[in-house]
Amino acid sequence: MRPNLLILAGTTEATALARAVADRGMTGVVSFAGRVARPLRQPLPQRVGGFGGAAGLAQWLRAEAITHVIDATHPFAAQMSRNAVAACAETGVALVALTRPPWEPVAGDDWRRATDIADAVAALDRPRMRVMLAVGRMHLAAFAVNPQHRYLLRLVDPPAGASPFPEADIVVDRGPFDEAADRALMERYGIELVVSKNSGGGGAYAKIAAARALGLPVVMIDRPAAPERTELHDVESVIDWIAHAGSDLGV
Repeated sequence: MRPNLLILAGTTEATALARAVADRGMTGVVSFAGRVARPLRQPLPQRVGGFGGAAGLAQWLRAEAITHVIDATHPFAAQMSRNAVAACAETGVALVALTRPPWEPVAGDDWRRATDIADAVAALDRPRMRVMLAVGRMHLAAFAVNPQHRYLLRLVDPPAGASPFPEADIVVDRGPFDEAADRALMERYGIELVVSKNSGGGGAYAKIAAARALGLPVVMIDRPAAPERTELHDVESVIDWIAHAGSDLGV
């Protein structure tokens, strides 16, 4: 049986994997959660939207005769990852996660760890600052309890409604980003503090390097706990896993 893949996407690694899979003539579907209005076009068929929880995903896997699931979602998409583990366990479909190692502080970094979004919100209960809030559109409203700051928001899509903040500058842009450009951005808006998820990978690291170069503190939000699963960290390892996962499967 030839592999028929489901790639749970939303990261640069997922796009790179989709290209590698397409180049090898394998079949599959790339799935996006639908939180970005303009997902990057993929070299494989793509779908947008949820599955209806773990049960809905299991049903979809059976209906589409999926043989392998690769969870290449964002490290903070914890619920989707848990659903994938449960659905694959129910259906017997092989599962692997293509993950980014988390960032670690290096010499010159000034990190204040936050255990989760709520902890990061509490860290901003302080006098007015100019804050680069790099947490994604879904979490912005949580920070509205700290309206004293002026925020810089960098979003993939233009905001659909009013900003939750009295003072906010909005930049619409899509990564990967460049350290020199991010340093210039922070200087242009007079940023004094950066709030960031620990996303890992290279595409979003520019703001961390820029903050280090400018001597700015960073509130770094720890990742949620991932479910127990096999994890790989590069595309070629996943391609090799596809070739060998399941005794009756091959490429």
